[in-house]
Amino acid sequence: MALCVLPHSKFGNNYHSHTSPVPQHTRRKSAVTVRMTASSGGGGLASYEEGELDRPNWTGQTPLSRLVGALIAFKPLYSVLKLGARQVLISTAEKTNVPWREMTKEILESDVYKEMESVQNASVVYPDYYLSPFHAYDEGNLSWLAAAEAEAATMSMVRRAIPDASSLEEANEIVRGNWLNAIEQHHQQYSGNLKIRDILDIGCSVGVSTRFLADKFPDTKLTGLDLSPYFLAVAKYKEKASPQRSNSFQWIHANGECTGLDSQSFDIVSISYVLHECPARATINLAKESFRLLRPGGTLVITDNSPKSKKLQQLSPVLFTLMKSTEPFLDEYYLLDLEKTVKDAGFVNVQTILTDPRHRTLTATVPY
Repeated sequence: MALCVLPHSKFGNNYHSHTSPVPQHTRRKSAVTVRMTASSGGGGLASYEEGELDRPNWTGQTPLSRLVGALIAFKPLYSVLKLGARQVLISTAEKTNVPWREMTKEILESDVYKEMESVQNASVVYPDYYLSPFHAYDEGNLSWLAAAEAEAATMSMVRRAIPDASSLEEANEIVRGNWLNAIEQHHQQYSGNLKIRDILDIGCSVGVSTRFLADKFPDTKLTGLDLSPYFLAVAKYKEKASPQRSNSFQWIHANGECTGLDSQSFDIVSISYVLHECPARATINLAKESFRLLRPGGTLVITDNSPKSKKLQQLSPVLFTLMKSTEPFLDEYYLLDLEKTVKDAGFVNVQTILTDPRHRTLTATVPY
């Protein structure tokens, strides 16, 4: 097993120490429309328009961002914002036919607790940033409630990305389908015919993205890795309860920055909707660890919020204030140059595309 050592300094919510100085809001000459073939059955082209800024004006050290930060720092108001954010998430989900409360109840009243012992690694040391409250949970991801609600929250995220979709299935065909197609196309173009045998899903949560990867690449071994044993217990429970796949699954409780897994043991490393929850230093470490874990010709894929998304740049003040109140590292995420971070880790063929109106997908290759 490979060993890695992380710096002892705390991962504070201070992006200045982790990122190069960048202009707060570089206004581009014109909005850009990014076109990708949609994976819905229509066969046409989906147009996703980028905004005029490099990042939303509610991030970083802009006056608006500082005002929102001051509001969130006021504890009595923060408690109200946190409750409001939670209510908005649940009501929005249920308005789009995501049965949030019903799904949560089903997990909490199941035998999922029996899976904890088999997935939990008692030697895991949690980084300081992971112990911060986020997503309106005081314990962050280290609770049964967060784990029970994770899949419903993911479904709701997909519906928000494609609000005009007639169903969750149609929205997933676009959001997940374009993401999976981006992986496949990049690997075919740059891998040098490296066969996809082993896939690692870092920050796998309750295994939603892991199962999508399994369906796309049915002849592979899937490893889902997460820092939350609660999430992994749900992932394993759902794997057992779902129809049998040809893939084999392994669930690992570990820190994605220092996994302890063997070097050059994977053909694809996927990190989905994770980095906006991380300080910049953690993102840098995740890129380096992914490079170590991939075989030559292997593909890294990262999908998450796009700073250039027109939809995100145009969020209402109420929505972006509520969102920032539950995401303590959002400013660091939007200010970090992700492409440069990946290149600095050693990757080549770094490409980023808008795979739905809200999210970007970055793909990159480990050189031979």
